[in-house]
Amino acid sequence: MNTDLSFITNEENQTLKERFEVLIKDTSFFDCLVGYFYSSGFYAIYQSLENTEKIRILIGISTSRQTFELLEKANKPKQQQIDFSHAEAKQEVENLVQKEIEDSDDNKKVEEGVNKFIKWVGSGKLEIKAYPSQNIHAKLYIMTFAEGDRDVGRVITGSSNFTQAGLVDNLEFNVELKNKSDYDFAKKKFEELWKNAVDVSEKYVQTIQNKTWLTQNITPYQLYLKFLYEYFKDELSQTDEVFVRYLPQEFKKLEYQEQAVLNAKKILLEYGGVFVSDVVGLGKTYISTMLAGQLDGRTLVIAPPALLKKSNPGSWRNVFIDFRVSAEYESLGKLDDLLDKGTDKYKNIIIDEAHRFRTETTITYEKLAEICRGKRVILVTATPCNNTPKDILSLLKLFQKAKKSTIPNLPNLEAFFNGLDKKLKNLDRKKDYTEYIETVQANAREIRDKVLKYLMVRRTRTEIEKYFNKDIKEQGLKFPDVKKPGPLFYELNDEEDNIFNKTIDLIANKFKYARYTPMLYFKGKIDQLEEQSQKNMGRFMKILLVKRLESSFFAFRNSVDRFLHSYKMFIKELDNGNVYLSKEHTNKIFELLENDDDAAVQRLIDEGKAEKYDSKDFRKKLKKDLQHDHAILMEVKKLWQNVKRDPKLLKFIKELSKNAVLKNNHLIIFTESKETANYLFKNINNEYPEKVLLFTGGSGESVRDKVIENFDARARHPKDDYRILVSTEVLSEGVNLHRANVVINYDIPWNPTRMMQRVGRINRVDTSFDVIHTFTFFRPGHFQGGVLLP
Repeated sequence: MNTDLSFITNEENQTLKERFEVLIKDTSFFDCLVGYFYSSGFYAIYQSLENTEKIRILIGISTSRQTFELLEKANKPKQQQIDFSHAEAKQEVENLVQKEIEDSDDNKKVEEGVNKFIKWVGSGKLEIKAYPSQNIHAKLYIMTFAEGDRDVGRVITGSSNFTQAGLVDNLEFNVELKNKSDYDFAKKKFEELWKNAVDVSEKYVQTIQNKTWLTQNITPYQLYLKFLYEYFKDELSQTDEVFVRYLPQEFKKLEYQEQAVLNAKKILLEYGGVFVSDVVGLGKTYISTMLAGQLDGRTLVIAPPALLKKSNPGSWRNVFIDFRVSAEYESLGKLDDLLDKGTDKYKNIIIDEAHRFRTETTITYEKLAEICRGKRVILVTATPCNNTPKDILSLLKLFQKAKKSTIPNLPNLEAFFNGLDKKLKNLDRKKDYTEYIETVQANAREIRDKVLKYLMVRRTRTEIEKYFNKDIKEQGLKFPDVKKPGPLFYELNDEEDNIFNKTIDLIANKFKYARYTPMLYFKGKIDQLEEQSQKNMGRFMKILLVKRLESSFFAFRNSVDRFLHSYKMFIKELDNGNVYLSKEHTNKIFELLENDDDAAVQRLIDEGKAEKYDSKDFRKKLKKDLQHDHAILMEVKKLWQNVKRDPKLLKFIKELSKNAVLKNNHLIIFTESKETANYLFKNINNEYPEKVLLFTGGSGESVRDKVIENFDARARHPKDDYRILVSTEVLSEGVNLHRANVVINYDIPWNPTRMMQRVGRINRVDTSFDVIHTFTFFRPGHFQGGVLLP
C-alpha cells in the first residue's frame, strides 16, 4: 500500500485497518472520536496498539429513538442540543454495550479482543468517555507520534466508525490529513470535548463482565441452558414452519408434537432414518404425517392392513388425507407387490408397527430391507425393543450400514451389539438373576446413550406433562390418571389345583417336544444356526402350551388335542420311513405365536413339508422321545377329563355383575388366544345378550366397523349398540378404543410389551375420561408356574 495516499475507501489494498497498522505502530498516543465504538471488533486492531502508551476513545451518545418520537408527537421543535446527565450517559453506554455484545460473533477472536480491552482499561492504558449530546457524530482518529519522529502526528477523518465494518467491510470514504495545522486543530477540539465528557471506562468494563456472555460468573445451570439453546436454536426458530400448510378442522396445534416433528426431521436428514417412538397415545401417526409434509420427494406408508382402512378414523390413509399430504400406501403383507412394481420413485418410507421387523432372518425383513435401500426411513413404533438388543440393530440396518454407520463414535454397529450380547451369554437368568438384570439394565443404558439419543424421538406422558403442561392445559387436554392395575384372583379347588400343578410339571419339565425338534436327533451334522433354530422351536411350543393353560382351560384342551393329532401323524410317517421338516417356516413361528390362531401355527408345522428325510438318518431316540411325549399328552388329556368347571370364567361373570367399575363402563377384554376369545364371547353374551362384540383375526370388515362405531371416540358415526368388546391381540395396535376406560387382561401376553399396547388403546391424549382402569387375572401361585418356563 502507498503510504502517501490521502484517500482510504476500504477497497482492495486500501482498508482503514491496513493504514492504521502502518501508522499506529509508531504512535505514542491514539485518540479517536466516534459515534459508535464496538469493543467486539477491537480484535481487528489491538495488536497494532501494543506499543502505544495511551489510548483515549470518546463516543457520542445520540438521542434515543423513543425520545425523538415523543418530541415529534408533542409537536415540539427539535432542540439544537439534548444533553444527558452523567448517570443517564452511563446507563445509555450500558445499554449499548449489552446490545453490541449480544449481537457480536461468539468466537475466540472476539473474546480475546474484548479481554485485551478490559485489561488495558484496568491498567489505565485505555480510557473511554461518552459525550452526552446528540450532536457528536464525528469519525476522527488522531495519532501522535513519539517525540523526534517524522512529525507531530496524523489525523484520519471521514465516514468510518471504529468497527469491523468501518475498518474493513464497508465501502467508506476517509481522508488522511498530514499537515501540522490540521493535527493541532483536531487535537485541540478533542481535548475540549474530552474535558466535558463522562468517564464510562468502569461502567463499560462492569457491563461486559457482569451482563454479557463474556462474564466469568456463569453458573453451571446457565451454561447448560446456553448449550440447550445452541443445540436446539434451529428447531426453536422453525416451529411455525411445521404448520404452514393445511390443518384439519378442529386439529389442535400441540407444542410437543411440533417439537417432535422438527427433531425428527433433523435426525432424518442427518442420519437417513429416525425412530418416532413416543409412548402409546401421544399421536405418532399425526407426528409422522406432519413430518412427511415437511419432506421433498414421494412418500410410501407401509402398515398393517387395519391401519390403512378408510373405515378407521385414525388410519394412515385418513390422517394423510385430512392433512392434505400426498402418499401411497401398502400393507405389510404385500411387500412382493411393491417390489414387483418397483420402489425407485419413493424417497421416504414410513413403516408403522416397525417392531414387527425385528428379526433379520425372515424373508419379510429381507424384502423390507430391499425396499428401504437408499431411502429415508421413518420407523414408527412405541416398542422398538421387544426381546433383545438385536431387535434395535435389525431396525437400524434399514437405514444405516452395520459396519460403517454415521452415528457419532460408533462406526461398527455389529461389533457394538455383539459386545452387548456377550455380556449376557454366560449368565443364567435363573441362577445369576441379580447380575443378569443389572447387565440387561446396563446394556439398555448403553444403547440409549450411544445409539438412540441420536436417532429417536421418544417422550413419556410424564415428560409431556412436565415440559408442555402449559400448552396442554391451554388446549383443554389432559392425560387421564392410570390407576394401579387391579388383580382379579380366581380360586382352584384342591382337585383342580393338583391337576393344574401336575400339568405344569409334565409340560414344562417332562415333555421333550421331540415332534418340533427332529433335527436334534439327526445322525449327520447340522450347523449351529440350525441347531439353535430347532431349540427355539421346542421352546416356542412349550411356551404356547403353558400360556394356553394360563389363558383358559378351554383353549388348553384344544391345544392338547392338536398336539396329539400332530404327534400321531408324525409317528405314522416315521414308521413309514419318512421324516418331513419345513426349515423355511421355523423363523416365522415366533411371529405367528404373537397372533391369535394356534391352529394356523400347527397347520404350518404339519403341512409345510419342504424337505423329506429317510427315517434311518435319525437316531432311534427320536421315536422313543416321540412316544414318550405322546404318552404324556394322553396323561394330560385324561387328567383334564376330571375338570368339570371353569373357576376363572365364574370369577369373571361374578365381577361383571358386582364390580362397580366393570358394571357401569365400556370394557375391552384382551386375550392372546382366539379360542379363549370365542369361549368368552359365548359365555358373556349369554349373560348380557346383544351387548357383547367379538373381534379376532378372522373377523370381517363389518365387525371392524362396529368396533370403531362403538368404541372409538373419534368415530364419524358413533353408536351405542355394544358395551363389552372381547378381542385378541389384533386390536392391541393402531386402533383407538377410547370410548372405553377399562382394559381387562384375561391372560398375560408372553410378550410383555403387549400389556402397554393394550392399555394404550384407551389411554389417549384426547380421552374424555379422568381415570383409566386395568384389571388382570391371576390364580394363587400364578408366578410360581411361570418360573418353570425356560
